[in-house]
Amino acid sequence: MSEDELSALQEQLAEARAENERLQATAADREARALHLDELNGQLREQLAAAQADLSAGQGELSSVQAGLSAAQAEKDDLHARLQAAVGKYREVLLAAAPEVVQEMVGGESIEQVDAAMERARQTVLQVRERLESQAQAGRVPMGSPPRTAPDLSALSPIEKIRLGLGQK
Repeated sequence: MSEDELSALQEQLAEARAENERLQATAADREARALHLDELNGQLREQLAAAQADLSAGQGELSSVQAGLSAAQAEKDDLHARLQAAVGKYREVLLAAAPEVVQEMVGGESIEQVDAAMERARQTVLQVRERLESQAQAGRVPMGSPPRTAPDLSALSPIEKIRLGLGQK
């Protein structure tokens, strides 16, 4: 082997060693990165497990709250039905105490609405009663015969007046 060949082989060897060192550095860097990614992956798995536990706890709380909401809704519906029954009985008592009021005029969903409708109905009854009484007063005829008055003799001639006077005796 000649010196040129030896020198070329030494250069190739040096290049191969440099390439080997570079590849070893790259492999070491990638191995470090892989270890770092494994650590991150482990941390993410822990965070995911914690998040899933929090989600499960949240879903349990949500189920509890929904059950409470359903119970509250059922209680609200029951109370509403009882209120409507009480308002209906209150309306019946008011109408029994005021038979002159037309039942269809009194309605409402609450005691306040029933009271307001009852007041309007009473006012209407009073107005109708006053109108009927005023109409009755206008058309009223006095009892008995009208008072007797003497006949009007001013239109009679003197001879007729004499005859009338002689006929009354």
